[in-house]
Amino acid sequence: MALRIRVLLENHKGAGADKSLKARPGLSLLVEDESTSILFDTGPDGSFMQNALAMGIDLSDVSAVVLSHGHYDHCGGVPWLPDNSRIICHPDIARERYAAMTFLGITRKIKKLSCEVDYSRYRMMYTRDPLPIGENFIWSGEIPVVAPEAYGIFGGHDAEPDSILDEGVLIYQSTKGLVIITGCGHRGIANIVRHCQNITGIKRIYALVGGFHLRCASPFTMWRVRRFLQEQKPEKLCGCHCTGAWGRLWLPEITAPATGDVLRF
Repeated sequence: MALRIRVLLENHKGAGADKSLKARPGLSLLVEDESTSILFDTGPDGSFMQNALAMGIDLSDVSAVVLSHGHYDHCGGVPWLPDNSRIICHPDIARERYAAMTFLGITRKIKKLSCEVDYSRYRMMYTRDPLPIGENFIWSGEIPVVAPEAYGIFGGHDAEPDSILDEGVLIYQSTKGLVIITGCGHRGIANIVRHCQNITGIKRIYALVGGFHLRCASPFTMWRVRRFLQEQKPEKLCGCHCTGAWGRLWLPEITAPATGDVLRF
């Protein structure tokens, strides 16, 4: 089977997708090879589970659930998972966080980005370090960034900048190179790729799949990302969710997986 990725939930529905499938702003992927199946993110609610049933997919026996980070559009569907599911994520996954705006020196909360989840129902594996899953998969753990960008604030009395330190990615080691699966890419595509190369010792990037967080990127940021990807020369770029039309405009070779699609590598 090599590697197969089934898009259980994404912002849009794929061409020719069954009418019963739901699209939601968020991401949920079922990632499988011959011996391991991983549910990567759960979207904002139970839609991923409804779509899985409509696609004839049984999620009760996946090897693990991996949560890329603690934003509601990636872990909001966790309450729909069976009790005692094995979940792999960063220790900061449940921190309360908000989008925010600063004006005249005053920072105000705009929108809550985290969600309330009772993680005590599950077999939690919290780790900041890389973690092998099965024979060919690795959870990246924390992704180092020299100058992290703040995407919001944590809850509480003080406005502590939130650089999404809890974000990690799923890595698949194939004979053709690395397949890197991202939730949102908040930590930066270049930082993510270099971290994956460092922890695996594999420099060849075969594919990048998932959210690249480019929909509101500046032209200079887009130029840097495009130049970096041209240097890395991945064979496949599959950007969805927060990649946006703006990101796809700058990366004409990219494809846009949507709800109901099946990717094979």
